[in-house]
Amino acid sequence: MARTWGKALFSKPASWLNFRRPLQTMPSVFIKTYGCQMNERDSEAVAAQLVAKGYALAPSEAAADVVLLNTCSVRDMAEQKALGKMKAVIGDAHGRRRAPVLGFLGCMAQSRGQALIDQLPDVDLVVGTQKFHRTAEYLDELLAGRREKVVEVGEEAGSEAAVREHLLTGRARKAVTAFVSIMQGCNQYCTFCIVPYTRGEERSRSIADIVAECRGLVALGVKEITLLGQIVTSYGRGDIPVKNGQSPFVQLLDAVHEIEGLERIRFTAPHPKGYGDDLVEAYVRLPKLVESAHIPVQSGSDRVLKLMHRGYTRERFVQIIQKLRRVQPRMGVVTDFIVGFPGETEADFAGTLSLVREVEFDNAYMFKYSKRKDTPAATMPDQLPKEVLEERNQRLLEAVNEIGARKYREYVGARVQILVEGPSKRNPRRLMGRTRSNKIVVFDGAERHRGELLDVRITRAGSFTLYGDPVVLGMEEEEVPGVKSEKVAS
Repeated sequence: MARTWGKALFSKPASWLNFRRPLQTMPSVFIKTYGCQMNERDSEAVAAQLVAKGYALAPSEAAADVVLLNTCSVRDMAEQKALGKMKAVIGDAHGRRRAPVLGFLGCMAQSRGQALIDQLPDVDLVVGTQKFHRTAEYLDELLAGRREKVVEVGEEAGSEAAVREHLLTGRARKAVTAFVSIMQGCNQYCTFCIVPYTRGEERSRSIADIVAECRGLVALGVKEITLLGQIVTSYGRGDIPVKNGQSPFVQLLDAVHEIEGLERIRFTAPHPKGYGDDLVEAYVRLPKLVESAHIPVQSGSDRVLKLMHRGYTRERFVQIIQKLRRVQPRMGVVTDFIVGFPGETEADFAGTLSLVREVEFDNAYMFKYSKRKDTPAATMPDQLPKEVLEERNQRLLEAVNEIGARKYREYVGARVQILVEGPSKRNPRRLMGRTRSNKIVVFDGAERHRGELLDVRITRAGSFTLYGDPVVLGMEEEEVPGVKSEKVAS
């Protein structure tokens, strides 16, 4: 899935400072998130639960009574970043009069458990992936002195439906988009991936439960919902029967599409084998389902795909993209690649480069293979040296960037529709929104535009960002070679 490394959502010195005096006010909490949108969503739910109990959200770890790091285990670098950050927080806390409560949440917490406290004795809390909804309860016990340390990484039935709270206020005056988790876990067991071991087997929520959550978000002003799952297209398999030729996931899309006031639906991250004809046809039949697909391919070599246990061939992947582009020519297609998988030859890597040129992805997320403990790939022969991973990653990056830059330049002069989300992250004086095909557009606008579907004329293209001006009513629409203007869905 698409990655958002080191994103802060909202920080005990050495053991001699373990004594905690009662707080005179409700404590403040700072949560830093590493990893994917699933982690972002989990962090938001934990923060919302804490706010509901009276906790304040601190602007930084230095100002917080509680510091929580929501961790990722997909790559070693993500784990090392979280461990390094916690060590820094512990060091900075030495000069404070009162020791903050420190905790790890998420995938690394799940995989390492008690070992995290053994390694860093100043850590108080370790919460696994099926216990997020109990974080507030555990913090209350720690702050009240009823428990000295908490390590909770066990399985819990029904946890897939327990992460449902949202923060719809804060820096933004109103939330325009929201993530909704529809399932937990993964049954794919790719040979490189630790996720099935940290998130467990697939467990899906009911359609009615998901729709109720989405309807509540729309009632609070949300216009776009992104459905989340480790393999989101596997939703409901084994629990919900196929109906009228439609998979459980397409049945869910139909149900969410019926929510009045909802403007757009996205989902991430799917698996190529989940793109049956019913899902391809849904892009035509459901106008709220936007023309955007993030489909991880991982490699362009059939030999490597088989070693990865991906369950499809290069040809099958290309056929899926062709089907999507036939029904929606403006489909924005993004993918993931792993560079330097054990045994990957130069010929295998050449297959990946040729796939990039054949498909012409709008963008791609590239990751150098990272050995993960207890995964089959970790013990495979022919582990590649770091310098090979670096060199191949650079070549792949250059190929993706070259194609992406050309595809973005083709938008200059086009009229597109965006959903205005709020201030641009790089320049808060300007606003940003996304096209239906998931291109970021930055423009000059007023606060009143937030939450609006707005037509914009693209004036220039940057590095995977478009810039434009709102279209004046009555302005004639121009056709731009290579890009058909993105119209309002009806």
